[in-house]
Amino acid sequence: MTGRIIKGIAGFYYVSAEDGSVYECKAKGIFRKQKVKPLVGDCVEIEVIDPVEQTANVVKILPRKNALIRPAAANVDQAMVFFALKDPDPEGGLLDRFLIMMGRQHIPVFICFNKKDIADDRDTAHWRELYASCGYDVLTISAGTREGTDAVIDRLRGKTTVVAGPSGAGKSTLTNLMQSGVHMETGELSRKLGRGKNTTRHCELIALGDDTYFCDTPGFTSLDLPVMEPEELQQYFPEFAPYEPFCRFKGCSHIHEPDCGIREAVKDGKIYQERYDNYCRFYAELQDMKRRRY
Repeated sequence: MTGRIIKGIAGFYYVSAEDGSVYECKAKGIFRKQKVKPLVGDCVEIEVIDPVEQTANVVKILPRKNALIRPAAANVDQAMVFFALKDPDPEGGLLDRFLIMMGRQHIPVFICFNKKDIADDRDTAHWRELYASCGYDVLTISAGTREGTDAVIDRLRGKTTVVAGPSGAGKSTLTNLMQSGVHMETGELSRKLGRGKNTTRHCELIALGDDTYFCDTPGFTSLDLPVMEPEELQQYFPEFAPYEPFCRFKGCSHIHEPDCGIREAVKDGKIYQERYDNYCRFYAELQDMKRRRY
């Protein structure tokens, strides 16, 4: 029988099967030998052990169209990068890391900023315009008052969407709004740390309708860059592309070379300084990773 993994926790995989049942499954030992781990979103074949208790074994993972490591999910159509506008304030470096990670996997992405109702209008406009200027689709919503949530639901329809972002942004609140049958724990913000408590402890694929799935994931406050050459980084900053032809040198790193089209665009206000600063920081980080590899 075939099905799809909708949740994985403590070595158990919960599979929504073609017969309409959800089976609690263990993965066969062969996966450990092959160093392959089943992921939420995987389409699998299962071998039923007890049809009454609805237990089974996962015996085969069907071919994936993609797989993410963090958050750990497979066969997604798009990603929603989900940040709060306030409590906690957005951290552009972390947001850009998410965008790079999704770009590296060739997964379409849109950005959703939550808590519009408690944020300053100027701050809201700044974050929206910053990422819209880079070519990203940006939504600003308030899950608490339901403002803008219909636009989110429209973008999810007919797709499997993984949502990724920091703790405290309100992902679980949004999930509760979209699926009345799922009541996820929502936690108070950690006053001491200035960031949310991690209330989602595992990935879970939530059905929202025909062919529509929402993959909620644990929130986190740090993220390593994917392994790549430093020279590859610029392709994940799409706002650079129009100005690269104005660089004097082919293969310009946009860090220290003279007559750099990117640096001129930053100076002229055509590229946001904070995005460029993150690019320089990430470039140095990748150079350091490369030195340590070799």
